[in-house]
Amino acid sequence: MNPSGNTIFVPGGTSGIGLALAERLKTTGNTVIIGGRRADLLDRLAAEHGFGTVRIDVTDPASIAQAAATVVDRYPELNVLVAMAGIMRREDWTDPAFLADAEEIVTTNLLGPIRLIAAFTGHLQTRPDATIMTVSSGLAHVPLRVTPTYNATKAAIHLLSETLRLQLAPTGVQVTELVPPAVRTGLLPGQETSEFAMPLDEYADEVMALIKADQHADEILVDRVKFLRYAETRGDYDQVVATLNAADPHAR
Repeated sequence: MNPSGNTIFVPGGTSGIGLALAERLKTTGNTVIIGGRRADLLDRLAAEHGFGTVRIDVTDPASIAQAAATVVDRYPELNVLVAMAGIMRREDWTDPAFLADAEEIVTTNLLGPIRLIAAFTGHLQTRPDATIMTVSSGLAHVPLRVTPTYNATKAAIHLLSETLRLQLAPTGVQVTELVPPAVRTGLLPGQETSEFAMPLDEYADEVMALIKADQHADEILVDRVKFLRYAETRGDYDQVVATLNAADPHAR
């Protein structure tokens, strides 16, 4: 995607990586619309940063459809969708109580992006320099023991991104996959202050530098995530799995 001159919708842009990138995209000359469930938070972020805002619950198909109609009506020049929203939960599959969390993770992390993309693909095909940015994870490639469903949904997003890139290539819509490592956000309790996780501002700055350096990149890979992303290619997958699950405090 071009680093500037876009109109960008970021559902899930009210906190964490989504907000950090939305702030930077706004300051580099883009019109940015953020989406979230809380009207009060959206209003505050609009006042602080000049974002457009739209209420959306990515677990609700009707909410996604309504938000998409609103965004396209208010911002017909929209040419970038960043499918950012996601949740992460610890699960113990030896206890059947895991199922409720697992189902919610699938609904948010996999069905949410699928429904978002479905809602916007028709419009994006009419826009020049259109981009769909998906958000997977380094855990799409190497599993964290305590987050099995999260790992699985991010692996699905990775392969979905690869396949959509093939299907949408003739339409001119670019598909770019953002692949974060652990970042200091509230995704899991304690992650915001974890020494294991990458500082949020450092991550967002490196992502923006990568976008500027290669506007046609299929994947946005900060250096920190390559340890996970290329484990199988390097031939040290088993070692990386062991290292990740020994080093990450969330694995225990």
